[in-house]
Parts: sequence; structure tokens; C-alpha cells
Amino acid sequence: MTENILTLTNVTKKFGKQYALTNVSLTVKKGDIYGLIGRNGSGKTTIMKLITDLSKESSGGEIVLLGNRKGTKEYQESLQRSGAVIESPAAYNKLTAYQNMKIMCIQKGIHDFSVIDEVLGFVNLAETGKKKFKNFSLGMKQRLGIAMALVSDPDFLILDEPINGLDPIAIIEFRGILERINRERNTTIIISSHILTELYQVSNRFGFINEGKMIQEISKEEFDNLVTKSILVDVEEPKKAAMILRENQVTDFEVTNENLIRIFDEQVEIKEINKLLVQNDILVNQIQKQEHSLEDYFTDLVSKTTNTKTDIVGGK
Repeated sequence: MTENILTLTNVTKKFGKQYALTNVSLTVKKGDIYGLIGRNGSGKTTIMKLITDLSKESSGGEIVLLGNRKGTKEYQESLQRSGAVIESPAAYNKLTAYQNMKIMCIQKGIHDFSVIDEVLGFVNLAETGKKKFKNFSLGMKQRLGIAMALVSDPDFLILDEPINGLDPIAIIEFRGILERINRERNTTIIISSHILTELYQVSNRFGFINEGKMIQEISKEEFDNLVTKSILVDVEEPKKAAMILRENQVTDFEVTNENLIRIFDEQVEIKEINKLLVQNDILVNQIQKQEHSLEDYFTDLVSKTTNTKTDIVGGK
């Protein structure tokens, strides 16, 4: 049985009379890169702050991290075995990467400073020299935050919206670093974002949260098995096209409106369908492959619980 690194069970958080979280439950298993997906203001950062003990639950519920329940003295031991970057890296503007790392080592009780060069190299910041943190690019700042979180070689890493605002090249670099942390350092990760393209690329499990409520947890494998892939064909004569498809053993399809046919048979290729229809004198206006993206999936989930628009970016 896979070990649970983090569990939240029926956790609630209120700010005044406003509920930020309502009976939220989630499970992060050892080895996961767990993508916490939600719109801005959905409760992602609140969850991170509760896990790291920067905030307290309002009533009931339970948080267990690395086998220890929050509220016990042992929970602090679990936090010592964890690293976190929440909202923004906590670094000093006038200090270099090395100097910021040295302060973090001292705070963590680490006396062997050789770890600093090793970790800075791991996140591609070995050549920053005397450059001060205030002059770093956003991508460099985020990577230093990761380095500071890794200095104690944590078993668990908590990342709150680390890719927001990064340019495409920085995002790709950041993705590679996360995958290496997970694979080479055997570190379990929970990462929140509303940029679903990237979460799909790196995560093996997802938790969907909306308006402070966890609406679903699903593995990447389960998601891929659920989504419907199809070929969408825009034709001038859909009835005749449907007859031709049936005559050629293509039966798993539906005519969706006046001119559109959606074919679900994954063994059929676009070029074969196009050739078949054209050879039978059926005008094909457009033909394309469609996939139900992570963005589409989340939007469908949200639509069942709210009528407001989502502010998520990107798909599968």
C-alpha cells in the first residue's frame, strides 16, 4: 500500500463570517506530484498555509503530515522534513543567492555550507555570483525559492503558484527542475496553479477545488481514460457521409448538428476519413482531431457548482 504523505480530512477555515474552505479532504501519496487546481480565490493558498501552520483551522477536521497530526508536537518534526514556497520566496533583496541560502542554512541548523553550491547548481543558479536578489528575474527568484526550500533535503515540497508570471522558457526550465526534484531527490510535491497546461505536464494526480470545496480528486491515468478523443468532420452532406462511414465499418460516430459528424473510433486516422469522403464526392469543409483538455474537464466540473466564469489558462 502506498504511503500517504499528507491527508486533509473535513478541514474548514473561516475569515470572519466568510468560509474560505468547507470540509476539504485530500490525499497526497508518496512520490506524487499533486496538482491542486482552482480559480484565483478558490482556497489553494489557504490550504498551503494550513499545512505549513501559518494559519489555523476554524473547526473540526484533521491534517496529518508525514504521519503526524497537526496540533501535536510531532507535527513540527514533520514541518522540519518539509519545504515550502508560499506566495513568494522569502529572500532578502540586498543579498546574493549564496548569502540568502546561508541564512536559510543557519535557520535550519545546517552547518555544512557545501550544500549551498550543490542546491544552487541543481536549480541552475550556480553562476549568479554577486548579483543581488532584487536584480533577479522572476524565474530566478522562483528558482532561488525552490533552492531555499530544498536546503534541508525535504521529503515533501509545498509550492503555491510558482509558475505564475513566468515566461514560456522559464516555465519549461521550472518544469524540468520539478521533475528532477521528484525523480532524483525522491521528493513528494504538492503544487497549486490555475495554469493547467503546466500542471498536466508535471502532475500525476489532481485535486480540483472551487469556492473552498474539493470537488474531485483524480489520477492523471484516470483523467486520460475518462476524456473523449474524437475526429470532428464538417461536411456538406452529413446524411450521405454517415451512410458512407457505416458502409466502410466506421460505426462509432454521431451527427451533432446540420453539418458536423463526431467520430469516436480511435483506430481511424484523419487522412483515411478525409480520403474516404472525398472519393465518394462528399465535400469536406474541415476535419480535425479533438481532445477533451484538463481545462475543459475542470470547467465542466465547476459549471455543476457555479455559474461564474473560470480564470484558468491553457489545456492539455
